[in-house]
Amino acid sequence: MDERKGQREVMCGNLDLGALPTYCISLIISFTSPRDACRLSLVSTDFNSATESDAVWESFLPSQYQALIPLSLSFSSKKQLYLRLCKNPLLIEARRKSFWLDRGSGKKCYMLSPRDLTIIWSVDTPWYWRWVPNPDARLFSPPCHAGFDEVAELLSVAGLKSVEGLVSRHAFTHDALQGLPCIQYLVYKVGNAYGFESYPVKLSVGVVGTEANDVHFPKARVDGWLEVEMGEFFNEECVNDGELEMSALEIEHLNPKGGLILQGIEIRAMTPN
Repeated sequence: MDERKGQREVMCGNLDLGALPTYCISLIISFTSPRDACRLSLVSTDFNSATESDAVWESFLPSQYQALIPLSLSFSSKKQLYLRLCKNPLLIEARRKSFWLDRGSGKKCYMLSPRDLTIIWSVDTPWYWRWVPNPDARLFSPPCHAGFDEVAELLSVAGLKSVEGLVSRHAFTHDALQGLPCIQYLVYKVGNAYGFESYPVKLSVGVVGTEANDVHFPKARVDGWLEVEMGEFFNEECVNDGELEMSALEIEHLNPKGGLILQGIEIRAMTPN
C-alpha cells in the first residue's frame, strides 16, 4: 500500500482498487463478512464510504429478514439494523424461540425456550417440574438471551426422563446456517441442584432416527448461566428434510434429582475466531 496526499492506494496486482467507483468497492466487500468489512473500512476514506453502503450490510442480513423484524423496529441504515439484530435478539413463534445474529460473521443463532421443548413430566405434574418467572427476562442482549417469560425448574424426579428439542432441518435452509456445522448448547443454572454429582446426564444431537452421543463439561457464561455442549450437526446444503433432535436424559440411575433450572437450548453456527 502506498500513501499519497493522505490517501492510500490499495493495489491488487497492477490494479488500484481505490480507483474503482464506490459502488464497485461496495459490491466486492459484500462478498466478504461483517468482520472483514469493518477491517476494510480502515484502509482508506473510499473504503470507509463503501463499507457504510446499505448494499453491503443488506448482504449480511438473513434472507427474508423483513418478515422477521417487527414494524415497531426503526433504523436509519442497514448497518444499524444489522447491529441491532446482533445486540437485541427477537422473540419469534409466539415468543417460544429467539434469534439473533453473530456479530462477526452474520450467522443466525437460535434459542428454543423451555416451552418449545418436550420435557417429560412438566405438564400437569407440578411436583416434578414447575414454571417460574425468568429472573433475567429483562437482560435480553447477547450473550444473555433470557428474554423468555418463563424458565423450567426441576423440583424432584427419580431419573431425568427426557428433555428434547426438535427443529425442522428446513429451518436452516436459505439462511446463514445452511452448509455450516452448528453447535447446540443446553443452557441452565444449578441452584440447589442435587443428584447429578455421580451420574452425568447424557446429551445427544442428531437427525431423528439416528443416534449420536458425546461427553462434554459445562462452562460458565458471562450472563451467569451455564452452558454445556450437546453436540455438533452439519446441515448439508442439499438436504433439508427431517428433524434435528437434541436431547438430555439420565435414566440409568433412579436416584432423586432436582434443583436444575432450564433456560433452553441454544443453536449457534461454528465460526472462526
